[in-house]
Formats: sequence, structure tokens, C-alpha cells
Amino acid sequence: MPLLTARPVSRALLGATLALGALVAAPSAAGASTIYPPTGSCTTSAATVQPGGSLTFECAPETFSPDEKISVTVTGEDGAGARIGMVRLAITTASGTATSAPDGSLEAVTIGVPSNASGTYNIAAVSPSSAGGTAAVTITGADGLPVTGLDQGLTVALWIGGGALVLAGAALAVVAAVRRSRDSR
Repeated sequence: MPLLTARPVSRALLGATLALGALVAAPSAAGASTIYPPTGSCTTSAATVQPGGSLTFECAPETFSPDEKISVTVTGEDGAGARIGMVRLAITTASGTATSAPDGSLEAVTIGVPSNASGTYNIAAVSPSSAGGTAAVTITGADGLPVTGLDQGLTVALWIGGGALVLAGAALAVVAAVRRSRDSR
């Protein structure tokens, strides 16, 4: 009776391992979440708000299951400075929890934006059974225009820092030219 060589045995072992992996992974893939994309209709009380201001965020009935925990997340520049209800979190994205109403809606949640807010803030509400919904708010200045750019103090600091780098580069070029001149003598 011929003995099996190592090569066919290793191929058979590899094939069996791949087949077992496929059997284990198939139920996991089939059970993956099917609640994305957001299906609910969520809105904010205002499309624009000034830095340091506040707004409310709510979702329509049947967005969530009745009486379930909902995670509300605010993402934006200095999103950590946003307050959801009375909670202020020291992270890049602020989040808090609420409970859906018996009709599956999310009643108005008050969100305060940081005093140094700028740009657009995206607000999302999700739960274990629903992708919920999203809304956005744009930060505006006192003149009603969107606050998007750098403030004047930061711009001056960038110009000073850039100028210092240019001067340092010019000084290094002069030193290199003097050194080359000495070496060529």
C-alpha cells in the first residue's frame, strides 16, 4: 500500500480548512445588519445656527421601535464641544442617548453647538433595530453668512510661521553657498 506524501496531505488539509471557514463565515454574512441606510425622517429646528447657539433634533413616528434606546451623535468641527441635553463629552464626536416614544418617534432633543463652531454639523440617530435618520445644521455668523474659514488670529499665526520657515530656508541656502565657495578654493 503506497504511503501518502506530505504534499497531497497538506493540500487536502488546506482544502478542508477553507471549506470549514466558508461554513463558519456563511451564517455570519447572512446575519449581517440590513438596517442601513437611514430610513427615518429626522429634522432640526433650524437649518442654520450661530456659534454657541442651540437647536432641537427630532425624528418622525415609526422611525424606531417603541420605547427603545437611541444613540444621538453630533459630528463636526470641535464636535466634542457639542452638548446633547445637559451632557458635554470630551471626544471628537459627541453622542448621547434618548428613548423613543411609543409611536417610534424621537421627541425633540436639545443640542447646543460650541462657541467656536464653524462649518456643518451632522446629527444622526440610530438604534439597535433601525438606522434611524440624519439631519445637518450649518453654523452662521451674526451676519447670517456661513462660518467656514480660519479666524484672523490663526491666519496671522500661519503667515508668521510660514515666513519664519522661508527665512530659515534662505539662511540655509546662504550657508551652503558660502561653504561651497570655501571648498572650491
